[in-house]
Amino acid sequence: MNHVLVVDDSTTMRRMVMASLRGLPDVSFQEAANGLEAIERLAISTVNIMVLDLNMPDMHGLEVVAFVRKHATFRDIPIIVLTTRGDDESRTLAIAAGASLYLTKPFDPAVLAERAGRLLNLDVH
Repeated sequence: MNHVLVVDDSTTMRRMVMASLRGLPDVSFQEAANGLEAIERLAISTVNIMVLDLNMPDMHGLEVVAFVRKHATFRDIPIIVLTTRGDDESRTLAIAAGASLYLTKPFDPAVLAERAGRLLNLDVH
């Protein structure tokens, strides 16, 4: 089973991401509305990939990326940053912090699914 953690303060955006990834083989979803909830989910459940917004209350997405990369238990989890911030500085900061991939909103559901599948080493067409 591929466990996807979708982290965004927008319920609508979380649903859009999950709808985009439902076609991946053996996928299940968990949701978090902010960075602190994401850390809690990581601590109590299996996560194989994370789709993460940057601009959220309580804990910024870059802080989540840094936390994940500093802890051996979570270090290898692929992180897709999915954000409205399309500027080069935000992209550079996210990749430097350890994001596996940086995509901007609005996003193409097929591209998100293909890239997530690739990060999970799935045979996605």
